[in-house]
Amino acid sequence: MIIRSKAPLRIGLAGGGSDVSPYSDIYGGIILNATINLYAYCTIEETDDGLVTVESYDSDCFESYPLSRQLEIDGKASLLKGTYNRVMRDFNIPSKACKITTYNDAPAGSGLGTSSTMVVAILKAFVEWYSLPLGDYEIARLAYEIERKDLDLSGGKQDQYAAAFGGFNYMEFLKDDMVIINPLKVKRWIIDELEASIVLYFTGRSRSSAAIIDEQKKNITTGNTQSIEAMHRIKQSAVEMKLAVLKGDMKEFARIIGSAWEDKKKMAGAITNPVIEEAFAVATKAGALAGKVSGAGGGGFIMFCVEPTKKKAVMEALDQLDGYTLQFNFTDGGAHGWKIYETDRIESLRH
Repeated sequence: MIIRSKAPLRIGLAGGGSDVSPYSDIYGGIILNATINLYAYCTIEETDDGLVTVESYDSDCFESYPLSRQLEIDGKASLLKGTYNRVMRDFNIPSKACKITTYNDAPAGSGLGTSSTMVVAILKAFVEWYSLPLGDYEIARLAYEIERKDLDLSGGKQDQYAAAFGGFNYMEFLKDDMVIINPLKVKRWIIDELEASIVLYFTGRSRSSAAIIDEQKKNITTGNTQSIEAMHRIKQSAVEMKLAVLKGDMKEFARIIGSAWEDKKKMAGAITNPVIEEAFAVATKAGALAGKVSGAGGGGFIMFCVEPTKKKAVMEALDQLDGYTLQFNFTDGGAHGWKIYETDRIESLRH
């Protein structure tokens, strides 16, 4: 038996950072994001060698371990091992010899939610394999707990829910880890206009979000007035962005993106840097209306808003830098999994 799964990455449209505790616990957070046609993938193959083999291309880990219900968390393929351990512990299912292979369409540290999306993809494969009784909310919540609590990795909650649900989602984050997902029904012409008006540019520099997020958390905890007020405005931008997206108001869309970026830079010192500022200068000179870094900041992807007739000029200008632009489309579906049979069995069924 072979089990495969895939979960979509996301771009944040507004409200980024308000899903991170303690801000979301104290004030409540609001996020508007949308999934795109870049994915995290997981394949689980049943074997008979008495081993659990891990092939994690993102963390460059290719190891085999004696069959066990708990794998050691040693800094190698931690997301994969942490998910395996939690599933074995929570659902009391029999461990089976297997090979687990994972990889992402985007590099780690891209700002597209690769780590959290990968946990969702791995969980979805286990749900398919063992027929576990988990819906979208349960998968997202469990993925959050694995990453933030079991593995103690800094970050928010939006990525897990985006990967599980897919599409355009207006998300509310309340105290006690309560999350409410409101799917948006966005008209096709508006989605087309958004795709025509957005340029995704990878800076060529991946970054660890942990230090930036930890600084944001410290600023909230210590009552840093500038950071808290900036986050209030960022959260409000998600409310405004919801209306702009549903109406297809691209002028307002660009205004919100630009204002939110100025506020985001007040949240932590490492959110921007000379590489990012150069990309903004080049894109603006070529005709970009506004932009913001995807994810925590410091590197990864930048999302620029452009007038569609200027899109090609902006892309060509950015491609002269050390990074690269990336074509994408929005996608509706969230994480899903499926089973296939080995070739020899398929052949036997045909005869």
